[in-house]
Amino acid sequence: MSNLVESNHLKKNYRSMIHEVIFEADTPSGKLFDIILLFSISASVLAVSLESVDSINHVYGDELYVIEWLFTILFSIEYLLRLYSVMKPIKYATSFFGVVDLVSILPGFIGLLFPFAGFQSLLVLRALRLLRIFRIFKLTRYLGEATALSQAIIKSKNRIIVFLSTIIVLSFITGAGMYLVEGPSNGFTSIPQSVYWAITTLTSTGYGDTVPQTPLGKMLAIFIMIMGYSLIIVPTGIITNQLVKSTEISTQACLYCSKDGHDINAKHCKYCGTELNPVDLQ
Repeated sequence: MSNLVESNHLKKNYRSMIHEVIFEADTPSGKLFDIILLFSISASVLAVSLESVDSINHVYGDELYVIEWLFTILFSIEYLLRLYSVMKPIKYATSFFGVVDLVSILPGFIGLLFPFAGFQSLLVLRALRLLRIFRIFKLTRYLGEATALSQAIIKSKNRIIVFLSTIIVLSFITGAGMYLVEGPSNGFTSIPQSVYWAITTLTSTGYGDTVPQTPLGKMLAIFIMIMGYSLIIVPTGIITNQLVKSTEISTQACLYCSKDGHDINAKHCKYCGTELNPVDLQ
């Protein structure tokens, strides 16, 4: 009985160790794993891209095929380890990155099962592996800032929506005003066309296909150009203000629900409520 308990304890410690390396980037081993993973992902995407070039594939097709299979095996092992190290494998498997992990290895196995089906379209599917590069943001100095920025945008969304709605209304007003001032003779043939001009001017695109000719029209254009700077200044100020209020974020992932983004001194997962460092897994 004691041997069984000891075996279970060792298994839990082993699982906890794997989880720490794979899911947490605030440890030396976790950082090293993420860096190795980044280079592996970048190299695999490069191999996928080169495989789509006929001249390169004709000369190095066999080598690229071997490289692709090496990465497929590597990512398959990583995927299985991720499922093994979490308490709820199905929950991770159905999460965003769980699906991306699975999608990144499926094309190789599908191609093995159906070798004559012509899987050129699966090159695009394999390129989804590029999404895994975002895991590098789990490095301590990036994840906290990325999470804080996303939270600041979410918390500021109402004010940003109000601001953008105001900009849209002003675009219609200035567009209609330009139509009245300039008229069809100067290229402003309709209100929709004038609103289109106002939006391109507001966003500093300015194709130059239609320009105001009258002094009043030019004054209105200057007003729209100046207003365009607010598209950058106002949302930036709103988000920056929210960022100042945000707290420091840890890279530690929950062993049960696999979610991260917890406060630096958090003891329990803010999503599922379980303890972040269970005593029995220490």
